[in-house]
Amino acid sequence: MAFWLVKSEPDVFSFEDLKALGAKGSEWTGIRNYQARNNMRAMQIGDKAFFYHSNIGKAVVGVVRVIKTAYPEPGDETGKWEIVDVEAVCDMPKPVTLADVKSNPKLEKMSLVTCMRLSVQPVTADEWKEICRM
Repeated sequence: MAFWLVKSEPDVFSFEDLKALGAKGSEWTGIRNYQARNNMRAMQIGDKAFFYHSNIGKAVVGVVRVIKTAYPEPGDETGKWEIVDVEAVCDMPKPVTLADVKSNPKLEKMSLVTCMRLSVQPVTADEWKEICRM
């Protein structure tokens, strides 16, 4: 199993919105960055990801699971963009803020710190454990 971080602006699509959809989950749409798309292509069913609220809150607020691997985004006439489906797993007991992540030396190489704008990022097993610990 691999680990990831997916970002969404909570006023557009929040973790609460995803939880409300239950086991059917949601398509993870709107990605328009090749590296983020390639990260989604690497996702497998059962992989877990942190759900990060960007812009408002700037914190890891929950955990999601990939329930469908990458497939063409409906409505994308260019054929360049793909999506995955995810479902909510659980809330973080306490949101882990970007400031918390940046202040932790164990996370200084985490993509959230080094590639802050990337909306779908890999997370190492050690980073996953540290965020969960926090």
